[in-house]
Amino acid sequence: MGEERYLTIALTKGRLAKQTISLFEKVGITCEEINDPNTRRLIFVNEELKLHFFLAKGPDVPTYVEYGAADIGVVGKDTIIEEHRKIYEVLDLGFGKCRMCVCGPESAREFLKSQEQIRVATKYPNIAKDYFYNQRNQTVEIIKLNGSIELAPIVGLSEVIVDIVETGSTLRENGLVVLEEICPLSARVTVNPVSMRMENERITRILRQLNERNDSQL
Repeated sequence: MGEERYLTIALTKGRLAKQTISLFEKVGITCEEINDPNTRRLIFVNEELKLHFFLAKGPDVPTYVEYGAADIGVVGKDTIIEEHRKIYEVLDLGFGKCRMCVCGPESAREFLKSQEQIRVATKYPNIAKDYFYNQRNQTVEIIKLNGSIELAPIVGLSEVIVDIVETGSTLRENGLVVLEEICPLSARVTVNPVSMRMENERITRILRQLNERNDSQL
């Protein structure tokens, strides 16, 4: 038998990475270097377990997993739906919980009721399009934005927005409300289909460890 190859795990940068690393550490999958805020390294190694880790922007994680550059990826459900990559979603980690919602001023509720053609601003054009066209059967104009989505209805760019809502405090501060909920979101583990077949035993063991730890905390 040849030497065991390294499994590569892609983590979403920011708060999600911190929570994921913390969970990994609790099941004995450690990587000291990744916690060093001053490091300039891009790839982090656990020699003992033959694991590579790297941090990537959320929307890039499913791409790395689909193309096999990462065997496993941890990313928000919103990104999985939006990117629509050929990957397996195998485990809900239960943290990073929030909701994808249609939001706007209270007055915009009428536009939804009467199914008027309106403008929808969002960072998630695919999710917005699927929701309005396939679930609501409402024709809308979707405007892709990258920054503060809440600004769009305030300055008259759009009637409503589709965005992630965690506590709703930003909405309230800007006179906006949740008009409709599209779907619940949380951090998920994804796996490359070929990796799942070739490295089934090792990947399944990691998933089982994460799942057991997760269940014990719920």
